[in-house]
Amino acid sequence: MRSKGVRLYGAYDIRLEEFDLPEIRDDEILVRVMSDSICMSTYKLLVQGKAHKRCPQDVDTRPVIIGHEFAGDIVKVGKKWLGEFSPGEKFAQQPALNYKGSPASPGYSYPTFGGACTYCIVPPEAGELGCLLHYDGESYFEASLGEPMSCILGGYHGNYHTSRRSHEHIMGIKEGGRVLILGGCGPMGLEAIEYPLALEKKPSMIVVTDLSDERIARARQLIPESLAAAQGIRLVYINPGECSDEFTELMELTGGQGYDDIFVYTAIRSLAEMGDRLLGRDGCMNFFSGPMDKAFSASINLYNCHYASTHVIGTTGGTTEDLKEAFRLAAQGKIRPAVMVTHVGGLDSIAETTRNLPHIPGGKKLTYTQFNMPLTAIEDFREKGRTDPLYARLADCCGAHDGLWNSEAEKILLRHFHVI
Repeated sequence: MRSKGVRLYGAYDIRLEEFDLPEIRDDEILVRVMSDSICMSTYKLLVQGKAHKRCPQDVDTRPVIIGHEFAGDIVKVGKKWLGEFSPGEKFAQQPALNYKGSPASPGYSYPTFGGACTYCIVPPEAGELGCLLHYDGESYFEASLGEPMSCILGGYHGNYHTSRRSHEHIMGIKEGGRVLILGGCGPMGLEAIEYPLALEKKPSMIVVTDLSDERIARARQLIPESLAAAQGIRLVYINPGECSDEFTELMELTGGQGYDDIFVYTAIRSLAEMGDRLLGRDGCMNFFSGPMDKAFSASINLYNCHYASTHVIGTTGGTTEDLKEAFRLAAQGKIRPAVMVTHVGGLDSIAETTRNLPHIPGGKKLTYTQFNMPLTAIEDFREKGRTDPLYARLADCCGAHDGLWNSEAEKILLRHFHVI
């Protein structure tokens, strides 16, 4: 059948085009993609092309579909999966396959498996690994955002601490400890602030830094200090640009003890080195933000590593269990994936948005792949609604949900374009 989507041919070469999908084999599943949120990792793929670890070397002749944060409907099921999956049901997927040690992943590596398209084919390994999931949530966009959420949860679960009496590694952030999120008011950082509020073993303090007063203001509006205080957590937002001595002021918040868990959400050497200096005894720093430069490095204090048991890790992606946890917490209203979304667009907006992603302000760019629509900031809906009743309805709907994208707004859009 015919599909339409954005495919990568090499570095800086992505194209929106129609292409044929083969008839599915007995161990494959045909799906209709409904939503695909655009990740900075896809921009890195665009810049690096064949140099990217997940990109096949024959991409110039066998282009791959980009986009890995996607969800939709199952259309046709191969014989192997009959009884497990059914046409018409919603699906979500975990792109971190790690199949037999291969780095191959949807949105990076497959000619027929990715999110920036109308239809794609799920290969057998996704089903065998349990990475194709049944999804019974109300909205498609929350299923798409489950993937970045799982990365955030994976970061929290990946941190660890040690014991002076054994060699046991105690996984997760320290209960009652001090958390520092450096560069933390971007789209992923917002959920990194909100998620620990839902944990059973909560920290006592969360300090968040960002150089943008505008991003801090939005974070404070969505996740105010009072919300954290209701969970027994002290939440502090700081703009280091306004500090006379960033290190001293951040350290003083801990009473000079340092932080138990630090997350670096921006790939800047000085930020990573600042994080290392701020670690307390047995502190764990998670370098969460993936750099594009393979030679990226920073200095760490090995004296503290030896004598104070400080340690540095990095996490990328989440597990299927992280994804399921994200869906469960979202369904319970304990986390709000929508806080990450600031723009909405259609299939025809994906290529240009991906090319310019670092230069477009705001958070996540959410796209719907069954229709065309210019990428539009949610905050611009009201102005566009002066001349277009669709945007007026979307503005009203988002306004009723604290300015956030929501399932009702999604339905308005899908009905307008006759998708549902």
